Amino acid sequence: MINRIKLSSCALTLAAVLTVPAFAANTASGKLVVYTSQAPEIAQQTIDAFKAAYPKVQVEWTRNGTTQLMNVLQTEMMAGDVKADVLLVADSINLGALKKDGKLMAYADAPVGNISPNFYDKDKTWFGTKIIATVIAYNTKNAKPVNSWMALIDPQNKGQVAVPSPLYSGAALYHLHTAINTPDIGWAFYQKLAANDISPEGGNGPALKAVASGMAKYGVITDADIIRAKKQGSPIDLVYPKEGASFVTEPVAILSGAHNVPAAKAFVDFMLSPQGQQLVAKQGNRPIDASVATPEGFAPMDSIKLLTLDSDKAVADDKAVRAKFTEIFGG
Repeated sequence: MINRIKLSSCALTLAAVLTVPAFAANTASGKLVVYTSQAPEIAQQTIDAFKAAYPKVQVEWTRNGTTQLMNVLQTEMMAGDVKADVLLVADSINLGALKKDGKLMAYADAPVGNISPNFYDKDKTWFGTKIIATVIAYNTKNAKPVNSWMALIDPQNKGQVAVPSPLYSGAALYHLHTAINTPDIGWAFYQKLAANDISPEGGNGPALKAVASGMAKYGVITDADIIRAKKQGSPIDLVYPKEGASFVTEPVAILSGAHNVPAAKAFVDFMLSPQGQQLVAKQGNRPIDASVATPEGFAPMDSIKLLTLDSDKAVADDKAVRAKFTEIFGG
C-alpha cells in the first residue's frame, strides 16, 4: 500500500568535513570489508573520510550495482564464506530480504537521534543515510520539461527515454515496486514503455549519460545525479512528477556474520554522524539528517510529493514483480 506524503560534483576536502575530531578516542581497529553500490568516486570519498575518522581501521571495499552485490553475497552465503562486514546499498528491499532471512545484525545503540523513524528499520537492522528521489530528467536542448510520468509514454518519445533496469539498480527496483502500487502509474506505465520501444538497462549512470548527451530526450533518474551533472555544465534538468516520486535512502547495514563488529558499528556511526551527514551533502546528496543543510539545487522537502513503500510487502512480492518485469521487457 502506497501512502503519498509531503516531507517538510564535488571536490571535497576532508578537513572541511571532519571539522571536529569526534572519533579520536574510538578504539575500532582491524580490517573492515564494505560492499557498496555508490558510484566509484563517491565510494572512494566515503571510505577515505571514514578512514580519516577511524585511522586504525583498514578498509577493503567492493563496488557494483545493488543486484550484482546481492548475487555475490548470496553466492558467498551458500559457500559459507561471506567476506563483507557492512553493506551500503541503494534500497531497503534487498536489505529487507536479508533481514527476513536473519542475515542482518541489529544495532540497538545506533545514533539515530536526528533521523526520522521513517528512514530506518524499526528493528534497527538498517539505517538510511540520504534521501534520493527518482524523477524525470530531460535534455534542455532537445526536450521540453514534462511533469507527469505518463508523458514519457507519448508516441513522440518512442525510443527516447533512458530507464535504468530494476534487475541491476536498487533505486530502479524500489521505483518499480513503488510505481506499480501507485494507482496513477501502475504496471500500465511499464507496459506502455515497452510498447514505446523503451528497454530498461544498466544503472542510473548510463541513463544519465544518455540524456546529457542527447541520445535520449528523457530519463527516469535519481535527482542527485541530475543536479550534479547540471552543476558540471551538462544540458540536463529535472522535474518532480505530479503523481509523486519514489525515493531510496541508501541504507547501511551490518551483516549478522560480520568479522569485525566494532569496526562495522563504527562505520554506521560515522555515516549517521554530523560529520558523515556533512560528507553526504558535500558529495551532492540530500542528507537524511534534517539538521544538516541540503546542497544547492534541490527542491525544498515540503514542496516534493514523495511516495512511501511498504517494504515488507515489496520483499514478499519481489520475486513475482521481477518475473513480470522480465516478461514485459524480455531478457
